[in-house]
Amino acid sequence: MKSITVHNIIKTFPGKPPVQALQGVNLDIEKGELFGLIGPDGAGKSTLFRLIASLQLPDSGSITMEGLDVLKDYMKVRKLIGYMPGKFSLYQDLSVEENIRFFATLFNTTLEENYHLVKDIYIQLEPFKKRRAGKLSGGMKQKLALCCALIHKPEVLLLDEPTTGVDPVSRKEFWEMLHRLKALGITVLVSTPYMDEAMQCDRVALMQHGTLLQVDTPDNIIASYDKPIYAVTGNNSPEVLHALREWEGSYSCFAFGEALHLTLQSEQYSVESVRKFLDEKNINGVEMEAITPGIEDCFMAYL
Repeated sequence: MKSITVHNIIKTFPGKPPVQALQGVNLDIEKGELFGLIGPDGAGKSTLFRLIASLQLPDSGSITMEGLDVLKDYMKVRKLIGYMPGKFSLYQDLSVEENIRFFATLFNTTLEENYHLVKDIYIQLEPFKKRRAGKLSGGMKQKLALCCALIHKPEVLLLDEPTTGVDPVSRKEFWEMLHRLKALGITVLVSTPYMDEAMQCDRVALMQHGTLLQVDTPDNIIASYDKPIYAVTGNNSPEVLHALREWEGSYSCFAFGEALHLTLQSEQYSVESVRKFLDEKNINGVEMEAITPGIEDCFMAYL
């Protein structure tokens, strides 16, 4: 059963020239699925989130959630969702406990009534429940925001870049919480610029410039990468990168940390042909190792 259906959504913002944030986006998200929108800043993720949450109007197209039209039935839709925007937007001068109880009151419920939903998060927040929200660390702010988004027992959870600027430990804890919420049957739609977080999702949509490049499971996206790929290390990486990008056998070459990821055009090219080319360029001391592509490699290939 479909929880969210996005059909041919187009959204343009005025300007000189106008900015087309979304270009005919189509997307189906299953009920109870942990779905990820993966892409860099400016890809259109936040715009799509605001449209799904009925906070903005599309130029054309339609969105349905749990069988309801997001535009026509927006009041009913807003009762179904828990929305966590990319920017911390809770009341910073209220305490942790005051924020949670305020949002519970808005939905005619209480912390005690839905404590089972937020227990894992609230246990970590409880020692700071009297502290003002504005004085919390980045990770604690995100946990408080998630707690407030869950307090009314939503059917759909919309999380727009919830781990941006959060330390690695808090990121890991946050994703563990999302998996527990998925187990409760809540549909979770989460966006992130961190490619490694794609592996945490049931399915992902790779997004750039307002379009979806690919929608599938992370494993299937990686399996679809059908070209040889190597990690290239050694001295003078900028020189090696420039040279390999000009070589006829190179499909793509990008810097990944301390290594370069070189994708060859086809199996007819080999490590030996790469070394021969680099020797002709008087580039020495380069090591090459065959690797399994990651989501980042697939994303760059689709671009």
